[in-house]
Amino acid sequence: MALDGELFAELVGELAGVVGPAHVLSGEEVADYGHDEALSMAAQAPAAVVRPATTAEVAAVLRVASARGVPVTARGTGTGLSGAAVPAPGGLVVSFERMAAVLEIDTANHVAVVQPGVTLAQLDEATAAHGLAYPVYPGEYGASLGGNVATNAGGMRAVRYGVTRHQVLGLEAVLASGEVLRTGGKLVKASSGYDLTQLIVGSEGTLALVTEATLRLYPRLPHQATVLAPFRTVDEVAAAVPTVVASGIAPLILEYIDTVTMAAMTHARDLQLGIPDEIRDGSEAYLLVMLESGNAGRLEEDVERLARHLGELGAVDAYVLPGPAARKLVDAREKAFWTAKAIGAHDIVDVVVPRAAIPEFLRRAREIADKHGSFVAGCGHAGDGNVHLSVFQADPQIRAALLHDLFSAGISLGGLISGEHGIGRAKREHFHELTDPALVELLRRVKQAFDPAGILNPGVTL
Repeated sequence: MALDGELFAELVGELAGVVGPAHVLSGEEVADYGHDEALSMAAQAPAAVVRPATTAEVAAVLRVASARGVPVTARGTGTGLSGAAVPAPGGLVVSFERMAAVLEIDTANHVAVVQPGVTLAQLDEATAAHGLAYPVYPGEYGASLGGNVATNAGGMRAVRYGVTRHQVLGLEAVLASGEVLRTGGKLVKASSGYDLTQLIVGSEGTLALVTEATLRLYPRLPHQATVLAPFRTVDEVAAAVPTVVASGIAPLILEYIDTVTMAAMTHARDLQLGIPDEIRDGSEAYLLVMLESGNAGRLEEDVERLARHLGELGAVDAYVLPGPAARKLVDAREKAFWTAKAIGAHDIVDVVVPRAAIPEFLRRAREIADKHGSFVAGCGHAGDGNVHLSVFQADPQIRAALLHDLFSAGISLGGLISGEHGIGRAKREHFHELTDPALVELLRRVKQAFDPAGILNPGVTL
């Protein structure tokens, strides 16, 4: 709801009393807080931005907003891809930029306790000092942990370690009423009532605002090797994925990249991969596989076994990339969204299907693109069935029909609309059109239980 001048001044005054006048922004100061990286979502400037420094301040802010019926959107670094960080008109943004501390690295229990504004890069630096690692890297090291929890972020390492929800052991979160909850803890298992931790993970700021997360850590393995295998057809590379996963080699990364996307990535990063022109010109797609190990000899054996296996699966060749080239290629793949954005993609799809259904989904995607006179290219976390497609279609009506058909094809193969970016605002209409109404109604009742005033990120998902 929009507040008139007098009521808005009262709101700002109350918020300033909670966090201090310097940490309540309005007017031109809020321009950068009205968008995330969703390609199809227009920015929406909030009425005000508040920057709390403590959980108690977050709770007080939500009590003020709840009493006045002002919608609230939580924000980390704004790197999301679904429009979930785009505020409602006349709404309030709670920015966690002042709550960005790594509170603890517990080496005995292999956990980190972090505030929501901590970035992946900051956590990686903190864990590296202890020989530990947090394994979720969704493609942007500047992403915040609070945003990762809100969207259940995935990334290339999910084939081995899983996604964010597999790493979150406990949360501190604030309800719209200002009540503070603690769920889970430094525990590897729990069977004590409903698992509210996992309910909040992936809820895109619609149920509660996370103010602290307890995350699982792993030993940082010292030896890595990266193999790039070109295939003559997309179908061949997609069909190879389930057998690589079942081989026992346990890749850290298992990605497919089509030739259009590979060309864009290598050009943007000036990457020289040493692949002969005749092989590159005769290939439609690549499989990118990274292995890691605590033992150099074991890693070498695994690389040799992988190369033989890829050859049996139809790979034209298998190239073990030198360290610098491997790091650049993996980094380019992790940041493929930015490459797609730079070359003019109009939207990004992150449909997830069962691994074995990837070949059929990609075949249908090509047919759907042709049907709508559009161009679709991409790559994906092949090891976990998460397909990322860049959609090039400027006409919004044609693009909406194309996306509907892509989502419908994924669902018909046992998949879901989104594997890691979330529904947000960008996919909300498709979600409602293609999801069982009984399930949507149950989600509404869960939302009502957590947020009876309906102020937390209204218009996102529901």
